[in-house]
Amino acid sequence: MSSKKKNFARFGMAAKGAVYCLIGILTALAAFGQGGQKSGGKGALQYVAQQSYGQVLLVILGIGLLGYVFWRMYQVFANPKGFDDDLKGYGKRVAFFISGLIYGGFAYYSFKIAFGSSSGGSSSLFGSLMSGSNGKTIAIVIGIGMAIKAIYDLYRAYSNKFREEVEEAGMDQKEQKLLINAGKFGHTARGIVIGFMAYLTLKSGMTQGNSIKTQTDAFTFIQNEFGSIVLGILAIGLVGYGVYMLIKAKHPSISVSG
Repeated sequence: MSSKKKNFARFGMAAKGAVYCLIGILTALAAFGQGGQKSGGKGALQYVAQQSYGQVLLVILGIGLLGYVFWRMYQVFANPKGFDDDLKGYGKRVAFFISGLIYGGFAYYSFKIAFGSSSGGSSSLFGSLMSGSNGKTIAIVIGIGMAIKAIYDLYRAYSNKFREEVEEAGMDQKEQKLLINAGKFGHTARGIVIGFMAYLTLKSGMTQGNSIKTQTDAFTFIQNEFGSIVLGILAIGLVGYGVYMLIKAKHPSISVSG
């Protein structure tokens, strides 16, 4: 990968980290009664839109998120880690592709609200797909995918796999400690939140509904069932995940050859 492409990918990692920091901060403030709001990715972008220079910030975030999409698609098609052509290797590349699509959606939404459009094209199309005859099946399949992702995040947290994506050689001891704590806490919190999203989505698919549940839905469920303190701790964990992504953007384990 050329230096320009590497920098674009790093910008994407930083943008993702910034979005997660916003999600965590806004949700933690709401949990502890200090303002804020329970927010997923779209809520965080809407919050940015309401700030001074919001339009400029949204455009910067949108470009950054496109950098993350580029990085995910590079992982899919260039296969820099050399994943084998087997079920495990294809599974990882499919996961990277889905991640790229998700953050491509966030990039699109960021540009959309930056330039004043609030009408729903793609979201209404997705809604009509879910209301079709196969809506429940789609919800169950996506719920299972979320559950697998949640388990994988927890595995990454406690196997220290997350450290493989960061080049630690240039770090001082303080930054390395921050990486370990933020990565472990952040992946744990994200895994738990995605786990609740999976549970709610599967429940919807197997009962009367057929909707895909968001982070905001998971936050509301967690607060109702386990209380505001638990929600606040998980939200702070998501800030930790954002910090991990910012460190990863600064010290990425990306080959610049080729």
